Parts: sequence; C-alpha cells; structure tokens
Amino acid sequence: MELWFTEKQTADYGITAKITKTLHTEQTEFQDLAVIDTNEWGRMLVLDGCVMTTIRDEFVYHEMISHIALSAHPNPQKVLVVGGGDGGVMREIIKHKTVQKAVLAEIDGRVIELSKQYLPEIAVALTDPRIDVRVIDGIAHVKEHKQEYDVIIVDSTDPIGPAVGLFAKEFYENIYAALKEDGIFVAQSESPFMHGELIGRVQKDVSAIFPITRLYLASIPTYPSGLWSFTIGSKRHDPLQIADEQRASELVTRYYTPSLHRAAFTLPAFVEELVK
Repeated sequence: MELWFTEKQTADYGITAKITKTLHTEQTEFQDLAVIDTNEWGRMLVLDGCVMTTIRDEFVYHEMISHIALSAHPNPQKVLVVGGGDGGVMREIIKHKTVQKAVLAEIDGRVIELSKQYLPEIAVALTDPRIDVRVIDGIAHVKEHKQEYDVIIVDSTDPIGPAVGLFAKEFYENIYAALKEDGIFVAQSESPFMHGELIGRVQKDVSAIFPITRLYLASIPTYPSGLWSFTIGSKRHDPLQIADEQRASELVTRYYTPSLHRAAFTLPAFVEELVK
C-alpha cells in the first residue's frame, strides 16, 4: 500500500508526493499542521493542506525573500520577519554581518516548536543571540512600532485564514510607518500563473504607498506552478541595485547571487502585464 500527499492548488490542479512517513499532525489554535517525509522532497511542512517548505527546495524561497531586500539596503541593522516560524528567513538574515537584531513575529508558536524538532536544518538559527523570537500577532506588532526597522520581510502563508490580513493595504501602510526613513519591505506575492489578480492588487496597493515598488521572480518547484513572485517596496533605495557588492558576493548561498539579484527583476511579458 502506498500513501500519497496531494495539495489541491486550484479546484482543477494539484501536486502530489509519495509519503514515506507521517511525522506529526495536529490542529493548532490557528491552523491544521502536518510534518511529513517524502521520497522526492524530503521532510515537508504542510499548513492547512498547503506545502510551506521542503528540505530539498527551501533554500530558493528563503534566500530570495531575504537577500534581495537586505542587499539593496546599505546598512540593514534591525530586521523584522512577520510569519516565517520555520526559521529559514532568519537563517539567511544573520548571514549579513551588518544585522544586529532580527525580530521574528510568528502568531503560531507550534510552527516554531515543530520546525525546531523536525526541520532543524531550516530552524538552525533560531537560537542565535541576534534573533528575538516572539509568539505574537505580526500585524499588531507592525502597527505598534513606528520608524524602527531597516527591513521588514513578510513571510506569509497563502491569503487564507490567519494570513488574510497580511495582504491588506492597511497592513502595507503600517509597514511603511514601521520602517525607518530609508527602509525596505518585501513580501511573497504568490504565483503569476495562479494568482495574477492578487499580484495586480498587491502591486497597486504597495505602489500607492512606497515611492519605489517592484516585482521579482524565483523558481520554487513545490509552490503552485513552480514560478513565484515577490513584491518589494522601498522608501529610498532601488531594489534593482546592490548597495554593497562585497557583502552580497560574500554570502554563502545555493540560489542567490549578485547577478541573479538583478536578473530576477527581468519579467516575462505576461507578468509585466500583471504589474501594469
């Protein structure tokens, strides 16, 4: 008998992977949480039936949501991550020597605990002294902290359940207020193939708030369609430019490079239409 996990990414399409072992399942206060082991992708974190990360391809997402904004900022010292309880973004943030403090605002503490237990390669940095792990509502935290952060990274789940508010214009306005005068913000903004309408709305909302707004792409095999977008808003620094070439080139990465940093903003024609 074979056991397979299937994520229905739309009503008519999904991806499936053969399970070798179910490591953990539970209903947390906020969502259905599972950790499974698969032949193809290794251990996999699944929230509300959607793949959040896998051992095999996690580096793409975590590097690309982190290093573009951090490399575009000349001196990122204090960073906030909203969501991201698996710890992968934190692992990438502290590769930047300028960072003195990184705050993790994760609403579901069980994601943090189980990631430490079952995904230690991803959660490895959560004990670093520069990292402040808080089990709190990230939306409320952003609203309460003004002009405090150099970079804010929104590592959200899909726009359902507890993550709906992370795609609201009011949230982006509060992020703007929480950033310092030359701050940069970035958020994952779903698949151009599957969520074009959402990307268009997010781009419109962010560009109404931030002087510089851009979209960039990365290839993440286990995410819907395999092509993923990130929306970045900046008060001053153009994210196309790398502020410190030496710092960017010294990063130990598997996907991100300074050359790829610039290339990621070159969009296919159909994605450019979404941005317009």
